[in-house]
Amino acid sequence: MNGWLVRHVDLADLQRIAEALHATLPEHAVIGLRGSLGAGKTRFAQCFAVAIGIDATDVTSPTFGIVHHHHGARRLHHIDAYRLADEDEFIELGGEELLEEESAVVLIEWPERIVGCLPPGCWMIDLEIESSGEASGQARMSVAADPAEGDFGGLELGSMPSGGTRQVRFSVPDAAMSQALRESVARLLGRSPENDRDGAVAERADGDLTGVERADGDGVVREENG
Repeated sequence: MNGWLVRHVDLADLQRIAEALHATLPEHAVIGLRGSLGAGKTRFAQCFAVAIGIDATDVTSPTFGIVHHHHGARRLHHIDAYRLADEDEFIELGGEELLEEESAVVLIEWPERIVGCLPPGCWMIDLEIESSGEASGQARMSVAADPAEGDFGGLELGSMPSGGTRQVRFSVPDAAMSQALRESVARLLGRSPENDRDGAVAERADGDLTGVERADGDGVVREENG
């Protein structure tokens, strides 16, 4: 697994990261957005929508509609799995077809509700507020791949205020794609990527989506291979 870390990400940085993600993702991609209520999942979806030419105000939490569809430079499906009873309900709603649609990006809030339906190579983006050892209001965001193997690379999440900063971790399945995204994020944020050989992400065979990680507090992009 190829991974690296960005810290102290404000809302402007979050938009730049979404733009870098759009520029690097393959034509078809499935991305899970994890975090507790208010952590910023829909906020990131709005940032990504703007990156592909969709008005941010068109993107709202799809909790009651389950799925919203948008058209920009890419076709975007925005799914909220929070109210789904189980994976069978997701399948009955045609969810698997959406996940397989070519030339589309699928953003899924609460992906842990349908983990058995997620394809191998699905990226996960975690937003987490750090309550100790960091600036007040700081949050962490991480991206991981291969949910079928229990590799979600994130901690349990807390509420995130609209202000403050985030910490962003990327773990991607393809080394070349990881490097391309890393370079794009570094260029847009003006921060030099740095390997993080001390970082660690727990892989849980029992399907527990909780991970553990370590990072130094110098505000640079760090790489993690695990």
